[in-house]
Amino acid sequence: MNRQRLVVLIMLCGVGFLSVYCTDKKEPVNVYLNHNDTVKYVGKEQCKACHGQIYNTFIETGMGRSFEPASRKKSSAEFGTHKPVYDSVNNFYYYPFWKNDSMYIEEFRLKGNDTIYKRIQKVDYIIGSGQHTNSHLTNTNGFLYQLPLTWYAQQRKWDLPPGFENGRNVRFNRAIGFECMSCHNAMPEIAEGSVNKFTNIPDGIDCERCHGPGELHLKEKLAGHIIDTSTQIDYTIVNPRKLPWQKQIDLCQRCHLQGNAVLKEGKKFKDFKPGMNLSDVVDVYMPKYNGRDDEFIMASHAQRLQQSKCFIESNKYTKKKEGSNFETMNLTCVTCHNPHVSVKVTGNKIFNNACIKCHQGIDDCKESKAILIKANNNCISCHMPRSGSIDIPHVTVHDHKIKKPVDLKKIEAIKTFAGIYCVNNTKNDAESKAAAYLNYYEKFEGEAVSVVSALVYINQIKKGSNFNVLKIHYLYLKNNYEAIIKLAGEIDLKTQNDPWLCYRIGQAYQNLNMFDEADIAYKYAIQLAPDNLDFCNKRSTVYIQQHKFAEAINLLESNLKKQPEQEVAWVNLGFAYLNLQNKNKAMKCYNRALSLNPDFGQALMNRAALFNLLGQKQKAVIDLKHILLFEPDNTVVKKLLQALAGPAL
Repeated sequence: MNRQRLVVLIMLCGVGFLSVYCTDKKEPVNVYLNHNDTVKYVGKEQCKACHGQIYNTFIETGMGRSFEPASRKKSSAEFGTHKPVYDSVNNFYYYPFWKNDSMYIEEFRLKGNDTIYKRIQKVDYIIGSGQHTNSHLTNTNGFLYQLPLTWYAQQRKWDLPPGFENGRNVRFNRAIGFECMSCHNAMPEIAEGSVNKFTNIPDGIDCERCHGPGELHLKEKLAGHIIDTSTQIDYTIVNPRKLPWQKQIDLCQRCHLQGNAVLKEGKKFKDFKPGMNLSDVVDVYMPKYNGRDDEFIMASHAQRLQQSKCFIESNKYTKKKEGSNFETMNLTCVTCHNPHVSVKVTGNKIFNNACIKCHQGIDDCKESKAILIKANNNCISCHMPRSGSIDIPHVTVHDHKIKKPVDLKKIEAIKTFAGIYCVNNTKNDAESKAAAYLNYYEKFEGEAVSVVSALVYINQIKKGSNFNVLKIHYLYLKNNYEAIIKLAGEIDLKTQNDPWLCYRIGQAYQNLNMFDEADIAYKYAIQLAPDNLDFCNKRSTVYIQQHKFAEAINLLESNLKKQPEQEVAWVNLGFAYLNLQNKNKAMKCYNRALSLNPDFGQALMNRAALFNLLGQKQKAVIDLKHILLFEPDNTVVKKLLQALAGPAL
């Protein structure tokens, strides 16, 4: 593309700030016109007219089949031939079924042969191609949640989803956030400040996730502006093969590197587009361990590949030829993978040919001829063996750390935490490291030492807004509410743009019974994130503590209108109604909460108190005894039982 033509395109799309200049690199800086925020996503159907063959093969890939509305065609699972999945820790059974063309998941509990509890939830979306798994989502007025049942395709079995095992079953309450959705799907749209309320949900990963927004490219082609891409780069759309190797890797590891993601100040996950440096938008951290180098998580392809000797050694020649800022790489993801073609039809020959390009010597492989024949001369089977990931049960994947076969018996069995490190950015600063350690502890159940590490980096930050955000987050995790309040005195909440900062300050005030101050902080949190349901529920508890029951009812009813399946909100609403002497409405609220979660201790406790007020002591006793089934050491409940019915109970 000549310079004059490029300037015309810049003016057409209003990208006046982009500059293009000649360099000795493959790709000029800041030239992709679809990086501009004015260029919109158009969807893969718009690509089909010109790229029909690619479209037809892509929709059969794992990415092309990543996410769709629930249908019999989309589902890879087997129905009606299996037993219900039993969660032995929480005593729930789960069973999937179809009713006409709609899919449902039933949760139930048995006492003997009798069903004593049942909840049925509609499946709105199936996530996962079915190559490894199908998981299931429900949509409640735009709020997305994962359901507690997954199909594991390789073992052809139903079981609890990853992370729901071993007593961690959150049932219908795992919110699906933007970070998750934006990797399993085309670019979605989410309500400002919401955790999981989506305003637009596409139907699967599409062309634009790897090529960038297509509106400008589409307009240019429809206008007849055709570029010979065999000799020039078409800067209206990104072709990943023409990117420098670092940006190729960044494009893939945006999603094939599932880690502890720390956004840069002012950035959102949607800000990253193909052809950008990932480190300009987000730093991705992974834990380091001493021992057990064979272990890896499912979406760690990019990290493991970059640990490979093949990857490290493949750059030596080009680095010597091109200099320290070399942009050519002999080994990237697309060396082996054609993103437009399913791995199921690619065939081992193509993958092995990628190895043979470098390893052509007859003595490169040291294995015996017998073993080579047994392996069908398949490099992958030995050097990228299948194994289970440590985060997804019932699934085996190829380890992308290419290495010589090792004897698993000789691998160090004991592993110790050695910290976390940033995979995609060696120049990460103290703010990024502090946030990463806080996230690791809070979201990933990381070692307690990570909180101490966070403080080390927080103390390296100059005092200012980010210092306050991180220090208050640290103090919040340490339950040091007095220190939060002291620091909050230096902060003008009206000028803040972080709703979680306001929320944590509000929680500190509330825990110290400073309800007026807590209400103000929660108010600002809600202004910044009006569709964060938890913020509204928290503010309602302040109203209740202030005996502002009418205000609490208004807030909770508004919140439940947005999302009616919030057990906490129903309990709070029932308590507010009870304090206004409306026992009938209070009972309905408690019953609604327990229909959503029959083991919700606060709902059982409150309903028991209401039964007692109504003179129905035996029903109160039943609810209190229910609490002891999962809280056997609850001394408060034991005392209440004694007061109601005497020591014999």
